[in-house]
Amino acid sequence: MARIKKTAQPQTTAQQLGSIVKTSRDIMRKDKGLSGDIDRLPMLTWIMFLKFLDDMEQIREEEAILSGDKFRPAIEAPYRWRDWAAREDGITGDELIAFVNNDEAVRPDGTRGSGLFAYLRGLQGANGGDRRDVIATVFKGTINRMINGYLLRDVINKVNGIHFTSSDEIHTLSHLYESMLKEMRDAAGDAGEFYTPRPVVRFMVEVLDPKLGETILDPACGTGGFLVEAYSHLEKQCNTVEDRKTLQASSIYGGEAKPLPYLLVQMNLLLHGLEYPRIDPDNSLRFPLNEIGDRDRVDVILTNPPFGGEEEKGILNNFPAEMQTSETTLLFLQLIMRKLKRQPRPGRAAVVVPNGTLYEEGIAQRIRGELLTKFNLHTVVRLPKGVFEPYTDIATNLLFFDRSGPSSDVWFYEHPLPERRAHLKGKSYSATDGLQYEEFEPLINWWNNRIENEHAWHISAAELIQGNIDLAQVHPRHSNIVLAAPAVIINGVRKLKDESELLLQKLEATVKGLGNVDAPFVALGELINQRTTTITIQDDVIYRRTRVQLHFRGARVRDVVQGLDIGTKTQTIIRTNDLILSKIDARNGAMAIVTSDLDGAIATNDFPVFEIVSSRVNPAYLRYCLFQPSMLRVYENLSRGSTNRRRLKVDKFLDLKIPLPKEIDAQIEVADRLHAAETLISELADRFGGMNDELADLVGSALHNVFSVARNE
Repeated sequence: MARIKKTAQPQTTAQQLGSIVKTSRDIMRKDKGLSGDIDRLPMLTWIMFLKFLDDMEQIREEEAILSGDKFRPAIEAPYRWRDWAAREDGITGDELIAFVNNDEAVRPDGTRGSGLFAYLRGLQGANGGDRRDVIATVFKGTINRMINGYLLRDVINKVNGIHFTSSDEIHTLSHLYESMLKEMRDAAGDAGEFYTPRPVVRFMVEVLDPKLGETILDPACGTGGFLVEAYSHLEKQCNTVEDRKTLQASSIYGGEAKPLPYLLVQMNLLLHGLEYPRIDPDNSLRFPLNEIGDRDRVDVILTNPPFGGEEEKGILNNFPAEMQTSETTLLFLQLIMRKLKRQPRPGRAAVVVPNGTLYEEGIAQRIRGELLTKFNLHTVVRLPKGVFEPYTDIATNLLFFDRSGPSSDVWFYEHPLPERRAHLKGKSYSATDGLQYEEFEPLINWWNNRIENEHAWHISAAELIQGNIDLAQVHPRHSNIVLAAPAVIINGVRKLKDESELLLQKLEATVKGLGNVDAPFVALGELINQRTTTITIQDDVIYRRTRVQLHFRGARVRDVVQGLDIGTKTQTIIRTNDLILSKIDARNGAMAIVTSDLDGAIATNDFPVFEIVSSRVNPAYLRYCLFQPSMLRVYENLSRGSTNRRRLKVDKFLDLKIPLPKEIDAQIEVADRLHAAETLISELADRFGGMNDELADLVGSALHNVFSVARNE
């Protein structure tokens, strides 16, 4: 960001920036076209994107005038931010919506011409591409979802208060933007898209140590975590104008096929200082593997390819017949191996892979064989479970290899849980107590001075090849019996017992505190109504489809797709606090109370949606009545059909009776106490190393036994 200079614009503090973003999101909540942060964040991003571009253009124009050079803006009048957005009393209402959305509209200068998005999508760069190509590609996958032009004007006026003309200000905004990205990941992490925690990204970049002048690629870059960290790593190595030119022009490359992450990675990289991000907007797997030559290869690959997933037949045909698979991770591994440079300096890679990649047979085994015989697979870092919470509890590993191979010794490093969680039998991080970068310090110190220790060991590649090429190795110490002194063990058990006893006393008091509540049984059909609000899917509109996860884990966004790709053209709209369930999997616990971030999403007839009569039942209370493990047998009995396709009968479900306190306040009191009980049970489960059956049934037991009328029926 060396060219960005201080201007007369007032500096925006971190507090002011946070306030601007928060106020903008609050305004967006009033717009009926937006549903949750998964809609609001992209809206805010494209608006900030255009403001950022215009501020940068004005700086470049001033520099060109001072140096006597010609300047051609990427965006011409009257489509620049300063032409249509900068004035608080500028175009608004329906006129603003028409200018943004329509192919042809009245422009801010009063003439007729292309609408804003139509103009931006039609931009073309010169001489092999420039910022205009980036803008065009970004807006080909971007849609304005706001339908109220007055609210849109309010948001634009707020964003106009951010001045992208100061290095300090952009640095502050980049941190704020990262927190916004994390919020969206928490809302949308699904279908194999497990965003890499920042500590893992930073560690992988640190030990791979990209050098200025090398080319760095992430072929599945998502919102750009690896690329941003790599850019920051290289930026520290810049000492001259030429160094900066190298960094800007020929260092950072990525691939991201989904429109929303593509927009987000562009903004993320621009905010961090990369003036022309080179991100491929198509599937990185689309090229035949045998056609990738030396000119396509790179020095460094850092990536976390999607877990699971399926590719279309045309993609699979790009791989040798004996190496075709539906497992996306394995396809990306083959691509990464092919894309690494052979000379003059062998290319190197760091890749996140799920546990199955290390031990599964078939194609996974053949890939491991190639890694050992044709590449130098020098390090496998085994991470504990829970590193990728809340997206998945799948155990993950980090593979480090280069093209200097073949492999000699493979080092394994078993990253330990910190002491604060080491007592857990489950050996897992949690969503609220995740991995910290400082915990990698022993591993980083070991990296360049490798000796066997309690966490690290090595096995010869020859030994691995003679076996089943199994890389899911455990430390040899696990085969030895090492016991602590009896007094240490006894004191540990005593401490655990004392702490658990205090938690049990609190839990007992919480459950007893429910008292006797007048709660006659009421049919579910009197408390919920099946929602019949449907929409007809339009081909050119983007929709969010829901999925309901098993075992009461909630509803989430299944995917974000264009209407053209949706087969069932009539679908149900879901709203906040609706009850949604899966007909097929309700017997396994697939039902949820809809949270606000899913408001306005769609569901097929396989996922019945019910509006809760809030005047009669509190949604949180209803959740405790319906979402107990003991209810699974009830839903099984209410399901009909063949063994593998049993479906919950909705009419039978509506006949189900639950105990219902007559007063809403009483229901809320019960729900609050049960929530407190759940929290205490979770703490106890942590100490016991898992949830035992008695603890799992306790909330349901309390619910069914505290009601005086319920006990008498």
